[in-house]
Amino acid sequence: MNKVQLFFHHLFRFIWNAIFIISYPILASFGLLFIGLTFVFSKLSQLLASIRPEGKKVVIKESEWETLPHSNELLEAKLCKQILFGPAGFKLRRKDGVPSVLSDFVFGNKIRVIEEGFILEKWNTLDSKSMPDFDICLYNPDEDSLRSLTQIKSFDWHVSEKAENELSFKWFDGAQGGEVKVAL
Repeated sequence: MNKVQLFFHHLFRFIWNAIFIISYPILASFGLLFIGLTFVFSKLSQLLASIRPEGKKVVIKESEWETLPHSNELLEAKLCKQILFGPAGFKLRRKDGVPSVLSDFVFGNKIRVIEEGFILEKWNTLDSKSMPDFDICLYNPDEDSLRSLTQIKSFDWHVSEKAENELSFKWFDGAQGGEVKVAL
């Protein structure tokens, strides 16, 4: 390199380093601010979700027959079908040995306990290509009855509101969402 090229090389390197040194704290602060805001909104979302609970949430693990929490020692679950990168299907039975309508179906692991009974995902198929295809049902343990409330084609659903004789379900399938109201 000749002296003119060497001079411009050092000048541009000095300018580049100066720009980097001046802008680095701004970029780092923006990154920390973004992470902080994400954390704050996450905690705020968790707080708001806990204000309006949708009943007691039950999560079933893989094992042999396992007693369901929040069921007053009434129901047991056993893993029946595990979909790769997806949910698991379970067989349910009454722990007291009484024959039940539950033994004929496969249910998802989302179970909500409300005053009227248990809200269950009754799978309509075990074929992973046809999933999600299930009915949201209400199981009344006193009468041993299973009543279909609505059909939802999304694994992401929750009870959003419970009025006197009405339940609202919200769902989202990744592209669109909706709300379904059903009478109890």
